[in-house]
Amino acid sequence: MNSDRNLFLTLVCVLLGFGVLMVHSASITSRPTEFEQIYLSRHAAHLLVGVIAASLCSLLPSRFWKESAPWLFAGTVVLLVAVLIPGVGTRINDSQRWIRFGLFQMQPSELAKITLPLLLGAILVKRQENLRRVFAGTIPFVLPVAIVLPLVLKEPDLGTAAFLAMSSGLLLFLGGWPIRNFALGMIPAALVAMTLKPYQWKRITDFAAAWSDIDQASYQVKQSLLSFGSGGLMGVGIGKGWQKLSYLPEANTDFVFAVVGEELGLVGSLGLVLLWARFFITGMTLFRDHDRRSFEYLVGVTLLGQMVFQALMNVAVVTSMMPTKGISHPLLSYGGSNLVICLVSIGIVVSLSKSLPSESMIIRDQELMRSDNIRTTASAVA
Repeated sequence: MNSDRNLFLTLVCVLLGFGVLMVHSASITSRPTEFEQIYLSRHAAHLLVGVIAASLCSLLPSRFWKESAPWLFAGTVVLLVAVLIPGVGTRINDSQRWIRFGLFQMQPSELAKITLPLLLGAILVKRQENLRRVFAGTIPFVLPVAIVLPLVLKEPDLGTAAFLAMSSGLLLFLGGWPIRNFALGMIPAALVAMTLKPYQWKRITDFAAAWSDIDQASYQVKQSLLSFGSGGLMGVGIGKGWQKLSYLPEANTDFVFAVVGEELGLVGSLGLVLLWARFFITGMTLFRDHDRRSFEYLVGVTLLGQMVFQALMNVAVVTSMMPTKGISHPLLSYGGSNLVICLVSIGIVVSLSKSLPSESMIIRDQELMRSDNIRTTASAVA
């Protein structure tokens, strides 16, 4: 187990190191400035904060996350409400998603990527026997999602809302939630689709049109595909890409993978994808001996899955396999909240993997024995 954990952490370090290199390269502009140094120093500061937070999280026992899940979720909801209050939340490009206090800045919706799975995992383990019931097996699991998603949609941030819905669905599926509930969940999803704003529909129509006529693709997608075309098989070399020089939008954040494609070519792009695949496989081995219905397994696999899924979504957007959506590449893109949250997620995964596989089973057996004793005593009294 220790060797698997060491390999997992090594892969994390490789991804982080590669991210530092690409943030520096992608931040270079067409004019001789020191922007790349500024972005690099900020990225390094966020990385330091994230590593410290992840290290502290990895030292905490798994029962801490299970017991504190409701409080962490409540704090997230408070922040999601606060970010919508004028004067508290910061509005950028018609979206109110950030809270700033001096140099400190955070995106509460990113925090929900951790606290929502933690709460759902705690509820799922506690209410396993009620999963097949109509109301008792539905309302307690739907309520947290129904609280968070409207707040995120209000910002507005459709992509993050959809991402949270999918990660919640993954955890509930792993926990054995009835398929009928997933089918019923399509109803609110359809209602949200009917309320999409014109610019959101345009992204979808542009995506569909791009496959028949590239001229109808969005500017970002055109420049991204040009980056991959320029890179060819082996790439033009680190730091030598041209598209990032004021042509490719968001080169060091949402479209950093396009810079990888130009500078490292198809070989480098596929190498990064394979690195993420190895990251996921190695992470899964950390939980191979855990009970499939335990809190540790459900939350750990969900956090792993959503990080890899976010990376795949970013690759899909950059290569025009999905409609354009502002989604960063985990551990690679320049950023504050997303980088720190990803590292905290990794710290929690390590924390959960350290629990003895038999620990949750022992606790469950003790609870069953206690319930049997109570029933036996009640029968004797009767």
